[in-house]
Amino acid sequence: MRAEETLFNRFGKEFPKGTVLFREGEPGKEMFVLQSGKVAICKQVRDVEKVLATLGPGEFFGEMALISNKPRNATAQVSEDARLLVIDPKTFEGMIRGNSEIAVRMIKKLAERLSEADAQIENLLLSDPGSRVAHWILHTCQSRGRPMEEGIEIDFIVRDVPREIGVGEPALRFMLDKLERSGLVERSGDRLTVHDTARLHDYLQYLEMKWKFGDL
Repeated sequence: MRAEETLFNRFGKEFPKGTVLFREGEPGKEMFVLQSGKVAICKQVRDVEKVLATLGPGEFFGEMALISNKPRNATAQVSEDARLLVIDPKTFEGMIRGNSEIAVRMIKKLAERLSEADAQIENLLLSDPGSRVAHWILHTCQSRGRPMEEGIEIDFIVRDVPREIGVGEPALRFMLDKLERSGLVERSGDRLTVHDTARLHDYLQYLEMKWKFGDL
């Protein structure tokens, strides 16, 4: 039996799409490791629910409440039927103490999340929708982009992005059309290719200057 199946037999549970694993503000009693499927991490900002991240196989989440012994700071909801390892505090502590590789991996992942949080804050400080879209594309190229002959390819699911950057879908599509007409990006289904990130960065700076000074 493969190690993955052994772990699932011991700690695993299956959750259908739509299941809320925990809600923001609840006490944290478990952490999770995603074996298959997808989980959305969301946070309520005023009256709007913002998707902070969509996690896939191999990702873990929910550990901060165990580490800090504080309530959950976000909500986790299954967005695609999932198989999850559910780890209780005692098992979690044993894993960290007994396996330095797991501890190092967790530290690296926490550092990545801090970087993502900084990028999201920076994005939300941008005033105009066009700058937010361009900034998000650039950051995603840097953090999760796949080098291709044509440029950098990223996953770009139009229905998910508006909640991440606070831009409505009509404004998002308008900006994408503009970027495509300019030759900066190319869309294909749920994927986006950025031909030249340096040019896109220059365009972002242009948008910021235009917003600040207007059309001169």
